[in-house]
Amino acid sequence: MELKEQLKDIKTQLRLSMNGAVSQSMREKGLVYKLNFGVELPRIKMIAGRYEKNHDLAQALWKENIRECKILAGMLQPIETFYPEIADIWVEDICNIEIAELTCMNLFQHLPYAPAKSMNWIADDREYIQTCGFLTIARLLMKKGDMPERAAEELLDQAVCAIHSDSYHVRNAAMLVIRKYMQHSEEHAFRVCRLVEGMEHSEIEPEQMLFNMVKEEAAFL
Repeated sequence: MELKEQLKDIKTQLRLSMNGAVSQSMREKGLVYKLNFGVELPRIKMIAGRYEKNHDLAQALWKENIRECKILAGMLQPIETFYPEIADIWVEDICNIEIAELTCMNLFQHLPYAPAKSMNWIADDREYIQTCGFLTIARLLMKKGDMPERAAEELLDQAVCAIHSDSYHVRNAAMLVIRKYMQHSEEHAFRVCRLVEGMEHSEIEPEQMLFNMVKEEAAFL
């Protein structure tokens, strides 16, 4: 089946699976797309399962300004042909939290260059690039848990700084990274506790939230 036929076939399946109530609910929650069929994730995964991973198909799907096509793109993109420069193009194109979370889960975390690339992204001042950086690192920490000393120091500095961001999604993703880092070991938890101990009586709300989160997390270790 040629690329055009594959795209047409996928869009037909999406239209047949569309759910207006889900689409409307997403709009009300701020997830705005040019086109959103409201297809639920299990169904999107079923559609993806009918195709082999294919670079050209994934790239074509990503270029479509359609929610389900972008989700499918992350599922169908082969790792070996997804070069760092393409990752930068994709991450610059992400403009809502759903696509950020799903692309990090389905694709970004599996890239061989993910550790270095995500560290670059968290240093960016653009909301969703920074968010994707933290979300990718959080997933890497869940899989491996440890990282070189110098990288850990830079990561924690960036994450603590990011809790002051104006972006709710950046703050949340940074908090998630700190939590996953702590969960790896008591040594990691102790390191973070030392880092935030001066925030206990802070009048800055994000710092108070971070301190309380760290305190609660440390209590379970």
